[in-house]
Amino acid sequence: MATAAKDLYAALGVSKGASADEIKKAYRKLAREHHPDKNPGDAAAEARFKEIQTAYDVLSDPEKRKAYDQFGSADGRRGFDPRGGGFNFEGDFNIGDLGDLGDLFGGIFGRGRGAGRQRAQAERGADLEVQVNLSFEDSLRGIETKIPVDVETACRDCGGSGAKPGTSPKVCPECRGRGVVSEAQGLFALSQPCPRCRGNGTVIEDPCPRCHGSGRDRRTKRYSVKIPAGVKDGTRIRLKGKGEAGSNGGPAGDLFVVTRVAHSGTYERRGSDLVVDVPVSLADAALGTEVEVPTPEGAVSLKVPAGSEHGKLLRIKGRGAPKLNGGKGDVLARLKLEVPKRLNKKQRELYEQLKKVS
Repeated sequence: MATAAKDLYAALGVSKGASADEIKKAYRKLAREHHPDKNPGDAAAEARFKEIQTAYDVLSDPEKRKAYDQFGSADGRRGFDPRGGGFNFEGDFNIGDLGDLGDLFGGIFGRGRGAGRQRAQAERGADLEVQVNLSFEDSLRGIETKIPVDVETACRDCGGSGAKPGTSPKVCPECRGRGVVSEAQGLFALSQPCPRCRGNGTVIEDPCPRCHGSGRDRRTKRYSVKIPAGVKDGTRIRLKGKGEAGSNGGPAGDLFVVTRVAHSGTYERRGSDLVVDVPVSLADAALGTEVEVPTPEGAVSLKVPAGSEHGKLLRIKGRGAPKLNGGKGDVLARLKLEVPKRLNKKQRELYEQLKKVS
């Protein structure tokens, strides 16, 4: 019985219109959850893992997925209907543009038998993203740290072949390594992905015990990453080629390190500027004074002009956060006028005199 076209999508929990990236993300999540190494002795988990692997092998290959969607079965089978003298395709079928006929049938007038195996397209590996937590101080001075990353790589035992160490995949006896099989139907020779090898051209008779024939393995790698001085919360640092490995000779994806910077109890960050509250008495604000202002490089003496108002910003140039393209921002001292909550007798007399004069 043919497998309904929706079954492979359902196996990965994605819709039929899912993108290649969505399919890959769903596969990685399910493969980690049901991998036999994480579920030793669980036959149901192993069966589910094989189901997930089979679905991904078909849906991750553009040609296999196209044939799967067109012919409505997992192996692409279709038959000849003797009652109508024509072709009977299982599942939904849409001929579409006449320019697609070569792709659908694989050849005309006997061409299919001699058609060579279609080489699988090189595919770039998926990008990965990890977060690194930083203190506010570390974000200003920059650090170098090591981060663990869970990546999919070629199986360490079989080297990615999927075959048990000491053995190798064999040429598929059904398609003789072409990856496709053909049926002569009248004037047409119809090509379809080989149901035995699913278009790979090879079969694994003795699967690798570690990866169970998938040729893939998940490992935790540790990468050293330099966090430049001045990063903000949410800064993305790209490590080229450190993501998931590509398939069929495709390049590896990239790794993005996202910084998460802790809140500072002293400073409020505005771009590369740092705002710090500086308490000032009413008398000092009215008469003028000098105050000590904290900066990342140490305290600085700052003159407060006479008549300064609450919330006034006084700039200390070049003492703020480092800029990623060079230079530094400023420290902004924000005056915070302090009103006494309790007055002694002398203070009250003076404030009353000031009130009369004002």
